[in-house]
Amino acid sequence: MSRLGRTPVEILKGVEIKVGKDGHVHIKGPKGTLELHLPAGLTLKVEGTAALLECDEGLGATSALHGLYRSLLKNHVLGVTQGYEVKLTMIGVGYRAAVQGDKLDLQVGFSHPTALEIPKTIKVLVEKGTAMVVQGIDKKEVGQFAAAIRAMKPPEPYKGKGIRYENEYVRKKEGKAAKGKA
Repeated sequence: MSRLGRTPVEILKGVEIKVGKDGHVHIKGPKGTLELHLPAGLTLKVEGTAALLECDEGLGATSALHGLYRSLLKNHVLGVTQGYEVKLTMIGVGYRAAVQGDKLDLQVGFSHPTALEIPKTIKVLVEKGTAMVVQGIDKKEVGQFAAAIRAMKPPEPYKGKGIRYENEYVRKKEGKAAKGKA
């Protein structure tokens, strides 16, 4: 049995959790609502300001998912109260970003236009043309969209140009010309 799965999830103020008969859990908070589907063998008990995820030990596969679904539930509770954000920066001459309606237009040195469709549940803010903030209530969606932005032009190891996370360290390599003649 998972140690993490046995610890209760604290229900923050303003969060309402409803458990359906078919394993659907609806989490509603000040920032929005999220839904989580529990697999067979996992049940959620809400008692006061704590939610406890219980596992049926007879089913072997669900014990492996116990800690995972407890973490997913905790992430959903934090998401509907505080939300999540990922900050990205663009490094390179002429690199800039702009939000145009429901698309993110990236100018990263390609000859063709690069526009990413912004999902409805995510908000993208562009600061100073080169700094972006991806915000949303679902941790997975925010991280996935930030990774899609970064994948458009990942940082290269020679000059460090590209799109990177705010505190990401890129180890730079020496070029061929930097080597001495033997």
